[in-house]
Amino acid sequence: MSSETHEQRREAQRDSARRTILDATAKLLLEEGFDAFSIRRLVERCGYAAPSIYHYFGDKDGLLDALIDERFAKLMAQLRRVPRGDDPVANIRGLAIAFVKFGLKNPEHFRVLFTPRAGDQKPPTSSEEARKFLEETFRALWETGRLRTGEMQTAGQALSVLCQGLVWSRISRPDYAWGKTLNEDAIDALLRGLVSPDDAATCTAGEKP
Repeated sequence: MSSETHEQRREAQRDSARRTILDATAKLLLEEGFDAFSIRRLVERCGYAAPSIYHYFGDKDGLLDALIDERFAKLMAQLRRVPRGDDPVANIRGLAIAFVKFGLKNPEHFRVLFTPRAGDQKPPTSSEEARKFLEETFRALWETGRLRTGEMQTAGQALSVLCQGLVWSRISRPDYAWGKTLNEDAIDALLRGLVSPDDAATCTAGEKP
């Protein structure tokens, strides 16, 4: 066996171990939540001993961050595929709809990403990247002077709460007869409330209309 082949085999084994541990972590989190999660329970679930888990991920926080980073990467890949044009409202609308669609198609990913962790836990790098990406989109709208709210952050939070609420409601009640255009109608209604028509934008950015 060549050195290269041996190294490839070791890399494949390492990837397989990480994948098994991460998948088991996600399932355990969905069943028991972040507060109840422990390496001891994970060892019982995944078949890898605690030293192996620490070898791959450092500690429990490193493991959870790795899982969330991976899930956020999948979400960001979806959002970055949304076509972007010159209209910031259309851009925000497209991102919001893509976010909801991702959550509905990947409910386990969504639950892992948006189930609350300890309040003093520092957000992983991926979540900060996602926040900055969406903030930049809202800033482009803010700079047109069309936001009715006095704070850009408030508008972004309102849309975030709405989109997460749409996903949580639908994945929690998949049997309910949700309207076929609920996602688009709810997002459009919020944007109509937050954004002045283009021809009515007479204020400067940072001033409340």
